[in-house]
Amino acid sequence: MAVKKFVVGCFDDEAVLFPAVKSVRKAGYKMHDVYTPFPIHGLDHAMGLRETSLHTAGFIYGIAGTTTALSCISWIFVKDWPWNIGGKPHFALPAWIPITFELTVLFAAVGMVLTFCYLCQMAPFVKKHHFHPRATDDLFVMAIECTDKTNEADVIKFLKSNGAIDVNVQQAETGWWLGRYDKEQKLFEGKSETAIV
Repeated sequence: MAVKKFVVGCFDDEAVLFPAVKSVRKAGYKMHDVYTPFPIHGLDHAMGLRETSLHTAGFIYGIAGTTTALSCISWIFVKDWPWNIGGKPHFALPAWIPITFELTVLFAAVGMVLTFCYLCQMAPFVKKHHFHPRATDDLFVMAIECTDKTNEADVIKFLKSNGAIDVNVQQAETGWWLGRYDKEQKLFEGKSETAIV
């Protein structure tokens, strides 16, 4: 995984954060992410992020659940083990609606949760770099990725002029790895490399 350099700015108020995010976008800096202690309405739009496609995934999972339920029930009751129950037809669709509905909801709910965890890279023993320990407590943290053309001193000055209370430069891995926060071992890291760290 690549180690990149980031300029990290901390803000103590969301009213200061919003104009700063817009200024950073307008200045053309490459914003890595903004970490907040609680969801902020409209921040994704201010950052220029596209709308999530999680609802589309939920629809696809729901259709998969409906198809699975109808396919299994119709194969069982029509082809594999047809019963004559009071002379009713083998393909009794109204009787299958409850289980079809339940399987549709099950597939959609479980699929959306797993998709959300995958997109947010959340799972047991998945470790990511934290830019500031108070990012989940009471600070709003903005990480700007440094490229070859980025002058770090200018970015630090720019963030301070936009209301950042603390600005620093960090080197971090952009991806995620398996591990625990009390150990420094990274994914695919050998024992010799672990001993050096």
